[in-house]
Amino acid sequence: MFKGSIVAIVTPFRKGKFDEKAYCKLIDWHIKQGTQGIVPCGTTGEASTLDFKEHFRVIEVAVQCVNKRVPVIAGTGANSTDEAIELTKKAKKLGADGALLVTPYYNKPTQEGLYRHYKAISDACKLPMVLYNVPGRTALNMLPSTVARIAADCKNVVSIKEATGDMKQTSELIRLVGDRLTILSGDDFTNLTLYALGGHGAISVTANIAPKMVAEVYNAWQRGDIATARKTHFQLEPLNAAMFIETNPIPVKTALSLMGKIAEEFKLPLCEMSAANKEKLKAVLQAAELL
Repeated sequence: MFKGSIVAIVTPFRKGKFDEKAYCKLIDWHIKQGTQGIVPCGTTGEASTLDFKEHFRVIEVAVQCVNKRVPVIAGTGANSTDEAIELTKKAKKLGADGALLVTPYYNKPTQEGLYRHYKAISDACKLPMVLYNVPGRTALNMLPSTVARIAADCKNVVSIKEATGDMKQTSELIRLVGDRLTILSGDDFTNLTLYALGGHGAISVTANIAPKMVAEVYNAWQRGDIATARKTHFQLEPLNAAMFIETNPIPVKTALSLMGKIAEEFKLPLCEMSAANKEKLKAVLQAAELL
């Protein structure tokens, strides 16, 4: 259901408030550049520091601005199952096409707990669900065998964003559920490798600043132009690295502000990047001809 180059879009702020005008301009730019899906309120969208009112408004504006041109997959994950259900039900009412549900963080459930978490959400909400495995953020790894069990019992689970960067695990995941779920990369460094294993797309951070290039890696691979896919992949490597020179989404929002697309604003505890790292980021953007 969900495939191709999908952006984990930032949430722009201006004077402490959600900048709806800048957000809609970003969405229009993305779609013109070839982005094939929008994920509001993910990690890169600072979901963890949005209150419920802000969270719902960001999703609502995304749905309105996209206007059914591409799928909108709203971030609705939480470390409380009840809260995740509430967020997912609201996303459906707001018109989202799907929900991205990160594994519970901090409370570190067992694999059985993960299964029950997603089963409860699936039973309560009929919105298509994208699982999200990102151990670097959650201190918890959802195993391929658990994903297979969830996929077998939860028919509205249609996809997974796999962000371990572990290609052995990703290979096992695709072997077990690649015919049932669309497998999406959550690690820009391994997008092309995932496509080669049979993956179906990426939910990308780097696409925020280079949407055309990130989409071209996927599109070139799909049309069998391996040389172009590899060339573009390697061109993106310095940008991928720069996006994690500090905690995401600090570098990507800083880059977008340098590109004149949003204000350089964050919600605490996130803050501006160091002057030294900002200079490094500028150099990478200039080398990529994004400034």
